[in-house]
Amino acid sequence: MTLRFLAFALAPLPLTLTLFAAACAPADPETAAVRSAAAIAAAPEATVIGDAQTCIDRAQIRNTAVHSDQVIDFEMQGGTVYRNILAQRCPGLGMDRAINYQTSLNQLCRQQIVYTLQNIGGVVQRGGGCSLGDFVPVDYVKREQK
Repeated sequence: MTLRFLAFALAPLPLTLTLFAAACAPADPETAAVRSAAAIAAAPEATVIGDAQTCIDRAQIRNTAVHSDQVIDFEMQGGTVYRNILAQRCPGLGMDRAINYQTSLNQLCRQQIVYTLQNIGGVVQRGGGCSLGDFVPVDYVKREQK
């Protein structure tokens, strides 16, 4: 009788393990690539005008424009714009469109962690962290008005 009860109690275990393994399985790479391409396409069209930089001077940042979960433009004093495409999507960044970072350096550099800022019930809180990519100087493409 005990043996039967034990067998019955363990019967759901393979199903549970299967569901757990499926939940931990990596996302479909093709789907991730499509999401990444969509996140990059959400940014204003721009032309690369120079070589990528690993760091930019924090004191020269005039404005930060978050365009999606993966693209941030840093507008500098003097008019230069550096586009940063994060290596991976940063969940919530495109919705909240605000970042925060802490550094003791006067520069913001590749692989620096930036955090999303979330407004939850009127209270601003730090969200998930995401790693920056290279800073690529760009010019926005001006569209002809019809």
